[in-house]
Amino acid sequence: MKIMVIGATGTIGSAVAEALGDRHEVVPVSRLGAVRADISSATSLDNVFREVGEVDAVVSCAANTGMAPLDVQEDGEFWGGLDAKLVGQVNLVRRALRHVRGGGSITLTSGRFVEPVPGSSLGFLVNAGLEAFVRSAAVEMPRGLRLNTVSPGWVSESLAAMGLDPATGTPAARVADCYVEAVEGLSNGETLSVETR
Repeated sequence: MKIMVIGATGTIGSAVAEALGDRHEVVPVSRLGAVRADISSATSLDNVFREVGEVDAVVSCAANTGMAPLDVQEDGEFWGGLDAKLVGQVNLVRRALRHVRGGGSITLTSGRFVEPVPGSSLGFLVNAGLEAFVRSAAVEMPRGLRLNTVSPGWVSESLAAMGLDPATGTPAARVADCYVEAVEGLSNGETLSVETR
């Protein structure tokens, strides 16, 4: 299969590209790579599909939502992750519909904390919205296409980079297995995670 991995230079994206690259042709896409795209820009998404052409699957590992206190004064600072993570990935799905071959798949990235923590309200809103979108949009997918999301949870490598205990997270290679399952399996409208595997 020819698989576009968006966010292929990040911690999760590079693990996903490596895991899929063993058996498939992976087209790595990132903001600074040879093939470039910015998921928050609809024009950029149109351009990358024109450049790459038809694919069998699209995997999005590009977007995240930062922490933002509910009482932050600037609206832009609070809503910062909405455009990329939610709107950007929904726009990605809408564009991918025209470029993913029949029977293929689109896999997005959601994510959630086990319990809310201060500053996580926007993240909960965005990720719950994304998972609800995937569940409902899956029934509209044409030509046997499948739509899923992966909720990676805390990734060990990211925790280590933040100076936190990596043992409380999941190694990126294990998280990547969920994306491989979404691409190669039969799930549709599902949220996959290490805990549900």
